[in-house]
Amino acid sequence: MIDLNTIFEEFAVAITVTDLEGTIVYMNTKSAEVNAKGGGKELIGKQVRDCHNERSKAIIEQLFQGETNVYTIEKKGVRKLIYQAPWRVEGEVKGLVELSIILPQGDMPHYVRS
Repeated sequence: MIDLNTIFEEFAVAITVTDLEGTIVYMNTKSAEVNAKGGGKELIGKQVRDCHNERSKAIIEQLFQGETNVYTIEKKGVRKLIYQAPWRVEGEVKGLVELSIILPQGDMPHYVRS
């Protein structure tokens, strides 16, 4: 069986995971690169709320209540899709996952499937 860390460590999407208290418990290489100014992998074991402003902290609390937060951003000409959602065990929220996905430049295909 393949370990999930083996799969996600070099995956091209930034993946950050917290536990139920908001402690960062996992960051893959891409997440560490994205968060390098904040300490990169040294953020593991730190409180996710400490990295955010009051508006973002309120969103974090909504995530812990089971909501999902999805949006796009652009920094230095790079567009990203940010997907933040709780992870669960048997339906119970156990922490949060954030995916930061770089979007291609220009128009991206969109398919409507029936």
